[in-house]
Amino acid sequence: QVQLVESGGGLVQAGGSLRLSCAASGRTFTNYHMGWFRQAPGKEREFITAINWIGISTYYSASVQGRFTISRDNAKNMVYLQMNSLKPEDTAVYYCAAASDLSDYSLRAAYDYWGQGTQVTVSS
Repeated sequence: QVQLVESGGGLVQAGGSLRLSCAASGRTFTNYHMGWFRQAPGKEREFITAINWIGISTYYSASVQGRFTISRDNAKNMVYLQMNSLKPEDTAVYYCAAASDLSDYSLRAAYDYWGQGTQVTVSS
């Protein structure tokens, strides 16, 4: 089992920044690739970004490319999501997830473990 706990969400004005953190515990962190998803009210949970186990390869959805940055610190069992130039449409619950195989990194089904989520609200 891998336990994931997100933090760092909150209320921010449009154009502002937030940094989300995800703390992992349980099985060996470097056995897993990591991703972030988000879910807005009334919408499906959508892929945002993913990073491979060593932090060399990263992937982004078109909606956040150039504004969001994923990173990980394997020594601390942490993964981060730096969010800049936030827009009201970024408002959602943000979830951290772990996958043993990153072949289908944008699919929810590819991820084995999920955190409980952290709310991000962007005001206009």
